[in-house]
Amino acid sequence: MGRRRFSVEADIRSKASAEAIREVLNDTFPAGSITAGKEGFLVRAELEGESARELNRELLSGLRRVERRTTLRAVWRSEGVVERFFDYTPRGTPHIEEP
Repeated sequence: MGRRRFSVEADIRSKASAEAIREVLNDTFPAGSITAGKEGFLVRAELEGESARELNRELLSGLRRVERRTTLRAVWRSEGVVERFFDYTPRGTPHIEEP
C-alpha cells in the first residue's frame, strides 16, 4: 500500500501542561490548525502516511510520552474514506463519504 494524503480532525485531552502537548502537536502538524480549548486541543491538519491507523498510533504514542492518560478522538479522511478512532481503537467501520 502506498502513501496517501489524510486530513484529520482530532480532539486531544490531557492533564499534561499545555506547552508540552502543544510542542508534540507542533512537531507533528507544522502546518496544521491547533486550537487550545478549556479541556484540551482541537487539531485540523493534513499528513501523509500508509494508513489512518498508523498515523493515529504515531500521534497518540507521541502524546502519551508526555502524559500517559492523554485521550484522542480523531476522524481521518482520505480519498473519500472516513475512519474514526478513540485512542488506539477504531470506532465503527470505515465508510465512504457522500460527495
